[in-house]
Amino acid sequence: MTLISSQEAIGKLIPQQPPFVLVDKLITYETDCIIAGFDIPEQHVLVDESGFLTEAGVIEHFAQTIALHQGYDYALRNMRPPVGYIGSVKNFEIYELPRTGDQIHTRISILQRLFGVTAVRGEVKLGEKIIAIGEMRTVIAKETE
Repeated sequence: MTLISSQEAIGKLIPQQPPFVLVDKLITYETDCIIAGFDIPEQHVLVDESGFLTEAGVIEHFAQTIALHQGYDYALRNMRPPVGYIGSVKNFEIYELPRTGDQIHTRISILQRLFGVTAVRGEVKLGEKIIAIGEMRTVIAKETE
């Protein structure tokens, strides 16, 4: 069961806005884990001329999954979602790029949260196949009012 699949609802939980949105559904949420999905459209700024989501698109989808977790967490506490940025990317490997029309799912597990920095490990899947893995740190730049 998908928790959220409305573009409008997703837009209220993450700071990114079209045309840079790379998550379109919140599938599973726990305090230390999230699964988010993205149906790759034919027309997207991070889809190349051959119809593949670029490496930057895969990494940004991973980062936006973290942002979605933070946004949903804040919303559950009746707070506005924070604005943040990628602090670091570590051991990130992309094995395959998804194509337009594919649906990818990313599972993120939170390793640590400290002073606005969130460290995670995750995997991006196309069906049951893992197409990317890695670790990332995000930093909350400011909490919105």
